[in-house]
Amino acid sequence: MLELQKGNYQGLIRKLWVWSFRGLVLFILYIFAVSNNFLWLFGKMPSLQELENPKSQLASTLISEDGEILGKYFRENRSPIEFEELSPNIVNALIATEDARFAKHSGIDLRSTLRVITHLGTAGGGSTISQQLAKALFDTRRPDEPGEQESYKGLFGRIPGFRTLIFKTKEWILAIRLENRYTKQEIMKMYLNEVSFGNNTFGIQVAAKTYFGKDASKVSVNEAALLVGMLQNPNLHDPVRHPEGAKNRRNTVLLQMATYGYLPEEDKVVLQEKPLNLNFKIENQNTGSAPYLRESVKKSIQDAIKEINSSRDEEDQINLYTSGLKIFTTIDSRMQQYAESSINNHMKEEQKKFYAHWKGRNPWIDENNREIKGFIDNVAKRTARYKNLKEQYGDNEDSIKIEMNRKVRMSVFSWSGDIDTLMSPIDSIKYYKRILNCGFMSMDPNNGHVKAWVGGINFKYFKYDHVRQSKRQPGSTFKPYVYACAIDNDLHTPCDYIVDEPTTFGTEDGLLKPWTPQNSEGHFSYEPMSLRRAMGRSVNSVAAKLMKELGPAKIAEFAHKVGIQSALNEVPALCLGASEVSVFEQVASYSTFVNGGIRYEPIMITKIVDKNGNVLKEFFPSYKEVISKNTAYLMTHMLKGAIQEPGGTAEGLKRYSCAKDNEIGAKTGTTSNYSDGWFMGITQNLVTGVWVGGDDRSIHFRTLALGQGAKMAMPAFANYMDKVYADRSLAAAGYKKEPFKKPENFSMSFDCGTAVGPDTVQVAPPPTQKPKENEDGFLK
Repeated sequence: MLELQKGNYQGLIRKLWVWSFRGLVLFILYIFAVSNNFLWLFGKMPSLQELENPKSQLASTLISEDGEILGKYFRENRSPIEFEELSPNIVNALIATEDARFAKHSGIDLRSTLRVITHLGTAGGGSTISQQLAKALFDTRRPDEPGEQESYKGLFGRIPGFRTLIFKTKEWILAIRLENRYTKQEIMKMYLNEVSFGNNTFGIQVAAKTYFGKDASKVSVNEAALLVGMLQNPNLHDPVRHPEGAKNRRNTVLLQMATYGYLPEEDKVVLQEKPLNLNFKIENQNTGSAPYLRESVKKSIQDAIKEINSSRDEEDQINLYTSGLKIFTTIDSRMQQYAESSINNHMKEEQKKFYAHWKGRNPWIDENNREIKGFIDNVAKRTARYKNLKEQYGDNEDSIKIEMNRKVRMSVFSWSGDIDTLMSPIDSIKYYKRILNCGFMSMDPNNGHVKAWVGGINFKYFKYDHVRQSKRQPGSTFKPYVYACAIDNDLHTPCDYIVDEPTTFGTEDGLLKPWTPQNSEGHFSYEPMSLRRAMGRSVNSVAAKLMKELGPAKIAEFAHKVGIQSALNEVPALCLGASEVSVFEQVASYSTFVNGGIRYEPIMITKIVDKNGNVLKEFFPSYKEVISKNTAYLMTHMLKGAIQEPGGTAEGLKRYSCAKDNEIGAKTGTTSNYSDGWFMGITQNLVTGVWVGGDDRSIHFRTLALGQGAKMAMPAFANYMDKVYADRSLAAAGYKKEPFKKPENFSMSFDCGTAVGPDTVQVAPPPTQKPKENEDGFLK
């Protein structure tokens, strides 16, 4: 009997060994089959190269000249950081919550796995951080993509139940492979850089910025607990949408940290009672600094990337939105901040004046100050919403009208912040057409580096860029090209006298009927004045006389030579700024005067660097000497006249500190009906252009007192320059008060005798006889 029992026992042992051996063989074969996608049944696995160079979608960053991040281009907003940049609170919270035995296992924690199996999953998850990294990094559970020949799923991956086993097996295999190739710190860094935190926020650095407005290195215990707690389910534990649930989850993480010795019990109790204290701000294309510049340079960057990719293999191709590029710009973050704040403060006040000016009336008027009938309806027909309704309802205008007047929930811009409201599309058009906009650009004339760029009042609601896209009539800011052309052609000097009297253009000038330009004051003084005083006071009649002498073609040629790129109508009205140009062109052209006659093409990007620090492409400014040094320097003297000459259009600049003990040149511009207000300001190291107006030319102030460039645009320039000069760090970088550079061997005298100032002496002007007028004011 004992022998029989002994024999049965030995037989049972042998069977167990046989079955164990068979099981082990089957397990090895199964692992081999999954690893190699046997007969395409299990779906592919990441290759060795993919393991060593895992590809995450990394945001490309736009970086200022002084090293600050201006904004990003991304599909998934992810900015990787090194392990050393992580707050220890994040590391401790993650280990305590997700993988307490992280330092002890090699990718798979058998104890946790057995606990999950024996407790049927009620004791928590068994996935290690390495397994979770494998799942996140290679996304082995993702569905097939259209047109994909070999997917991660495979034929067996379509069988419920078996599919989960295959996915888990792949994650085990990948976790072990990752552990063999990376250190524990590298695995944790990769994991925290990869995972999602909801709200299109990927990676711990972006999460810390999004939810708390700080770097991951500065995250507190409570903040770390909240962020780590979100990993379980970012949507369910979203602290913005579900604050109570997020707080409960955070407290669970704090409990885990106390359990595993990362947090004293008394601290846990105190921290669990604290509020979330969010500083939530989602980063997108509408946020960050210099959004209009980011959009403007995007095409140039894409063209450069296309050029780089043309010499690369397909697997090495780079992408602006996913490759983690660093794009270095010429923008100075401090100047950009000063420009944006100055524009915001000024435009807020201008908008108040505009509302008060048009109170009780619609501001869309014709040249006779009469409301334009059907203006809003015509604007509405150009909108995408109207065009969609047109496709839906055809010629049924009544139905379209009903929909266009139906109130819908929308968010609208206001200077007090976004307003969530109910408003019809027609009412929203009326609302936005009453809002003034602007364009602002500041450039270093000595190298063409653009330092600040503000294309509008709010990029979220007004995408159209008023620096480079928009072209408007420049008014009197075009006159310096007329005066400079006369000086460059040796027809006049700044001290030559010209009488302020009517100049008429007729059929000999290509006009169908005679045209006599009027001065802004509505009359002529019939007094002689130097060119400098005439330009400083922006006297139209003198500019017209120079146009008569030079001709439109020569002036247009000169303007193009110094930097204007837009087509110019070669007509007499060109001397008063009748042809449209951009702020971008104006700044570039005025810079030629400051830089000794050398025209620099404005440059915004200096280099593109890949995620590993390799320089992919560098950009250098192009320049050319287009006018003589003497002409250029004389024009800086001429432009100073707007501030120094009695009655100069920029005399108001003297009220600001930027003009004290400094050489500043300026030119104001105001177009017909006050549709456009311009200001151009030059110093030795910065040239700045400002435009203010309505998006439609029919929307404007009705008086010179409110609608002139000196009121609409100059204060924004002055406040910006005040801030720049007050910044000692910018002074150390060379942006400080200093005189314009005089060319060597320059000997011309500036003693015009038209004003008392640092460059002039006071003498009597030559006499002239004023023509007599009849009763109606017409010349005899």
